[in-house]
Amino acid sequence: MSSFKKTFSLLFIVSFMFFIAACSNSEQGTSKKSNSSSGDEDAPITLTLFGSDANADWEKMESPVGQKIKEDTGVTLKPEFDIDGGQQKIALMAASGEYPDMILPKGEAGTLVDAGALIDLTELIEEHAPNLKKMIGDNMNRLKWSKDDSSIYIIPNAAVDNQAMYPGYGALVQHAVVKELGYPELKTLEDLENVLREYSKKHPEIDGQPTIPLTLQSDGWRFQASTLNSGFMMTGAGDDGEYYIDPDTYEATLHYRRPIEKEVFRWYNHMNAEGLLDRESFVQKDDQFLSKLSTGRALATIAPDYMVGQAQNALRDEGKLDRMYGMYPITLSEEYQSHVYQSPGFQAGWGIGISVDCEDPVRAIKFIDYLVSEETQIMLNWGLEGEHYEIVDGKRVIPEDVWEYRNNNKNFAKETGIGYNFAGLAPRYGDGVLDSTGQTYTVATREQQIKNQTDVEKEVLKAYGVELWKDLYPQMDEFDEKPWGAAYNIPIPGGSDLEVKNQRMLDVTFKRIPEAILANPDDFDTIWETFMKDLEKAGVEEAEEEFTKIIQDTVELWSN
Repeated sequence: MSSFKKTFSLLFIVSFMFFIAACSNSEQGTSKKSNSSSGDEDAPITLTLFGSDANADWEKMESPVGQKIKEDTGVTLKPEFDIDGGQQKIALMAASGEYPDMILPKGEAGTLVDAGALIDLTELIEEHAPNLKKMIGDNMNRLKWSKDDSSIYIIPNAAVDNQAMYPGYGALVQHAVVKELGYPELKTLEDLENVLREYSKKHPEIDGQPTIPLTLQSDGWRFQASTLNSGFMMTGAGDDGEYYIDPDTYEATLHYRRPIEKEVFRWYNHMNAEGLLDRESFVQKDDQFLSKLSTGRALATIAPDYMVGQAQNALRDEGKLDRMYGMYPITLSEEYQSHVYQSPGFQAGWGIGISVDCEDPVRAIKFIDYLVSEETQIMLNWGLEGEHYEIVDGKRVIPEDVWEYRNNNKNFAKETGIGYNFAGLAPRYGDGVLDSTGQTYTVATREQQIKNQTDVEKEVLKAYGVELWKDLYPQMDEFDEKPWGAAYNIPIPGGSDLEVKNQRMLDVTFKRIPEAILANPDDFDTIWETFMKDLEKAGVEEAEEEFTKIIQDTVELWSN
């Protein structure tokens, strides 16, 4: 994911808001209302919320879990979820000076901080959030905004100490493909090409529709998180958004300027020339992309796991188990390792903030603190005892019918409230973390993951000599933890020169990468050279210098 997904047309608004904010706020980060509670801690209260991501599973707090949260806290959430990533609406909020009580701004927190829209949460956490303090532990320094501003404006909403049971990124290939071809080796882009060519030649149609060997996601920010990120994901680097960070010097380089990444995009160009790439890849919207996967027409894609979950569920619901996808750690060549499991450590930067317009920030911080308590964390993962799980010999056990409900009903999250609906509003314990009883907070144990697999999935994994898809990947202990965290989470001042340059470079990238991939192979090098020159004109060298300083300052801040 990238930290600078903004439209250039908004930069005037963002700049203008500084003047408005300066006139309307005498002190940045000070609530316009009250920094104390209104009185009765359990009295009903409505808190407004803005989320930068769409949420089709929002259940209006009418699910069993949602009702329990209202009962425990007295809080009713009135949310607005954006379908376009939040950039435009947050810029307009900042320009108007009017805000909801709580905001999940993703990479736009800098815009809000510069507008004086968010309050400093340091004292509120210290006085009213014991569960947050426990979860954050020694990482409180990572919540500080910058080297020059020690305020805490954002509480992260990432998983803490996560040991993910499912890889977050890779080449997704249908089970039917590898089964028919005798479980071929799938380690490199050449391997993937050979498999897709052979199978599509044997099966030019699937269910009466033309077979698509490889389709790509290109809808807005998803283009970055899938196709563009493959440049570094397949050449031995971890996910730091648009920049590659040198692990020794902490110097930032726009990752497309790494010479080796050119060869990844040359491969896409080659696939297009061979007729193996979906020609609609760079014009299709998210629903069209998902439709091709959900119907089983597309043999493969390259993307993060969360982008294909809906398609996987649809295929499972329809009984097309052979057409579901496995996740493979494909790289440019065998000299590179997938860094999917390299740990960024405690992730700060993206999360939830409380605005200066919140009338009762104490109730807001206590609500967030409630979400991270041990009891609530268990509920958000397991559900309600007696309804979604049982206690057997002192251990939480999910009955078979509930597992069936979880795995095969796409409305499970909406109907129960279990999962990201509420867990995404605060930090949460990750996979593998144990509660006070020695049980995992999440249901994603190794044993449960195996149990949840379809018979086809088990067959494929067994053929490759593993039990889980993560077993195909280099493991976390093979890498050093990144001392800068995840670079895409590090805030960049709204309206800054760096933000402007980042957007210019992104605009260039969105234009030149598709052009290079769809070009005649003889023209690829010329277009790539133009791409590099356009980045230089957009200020890439100055941007790299500026972001390098931000990275180095972050490492220094977090090391104190």
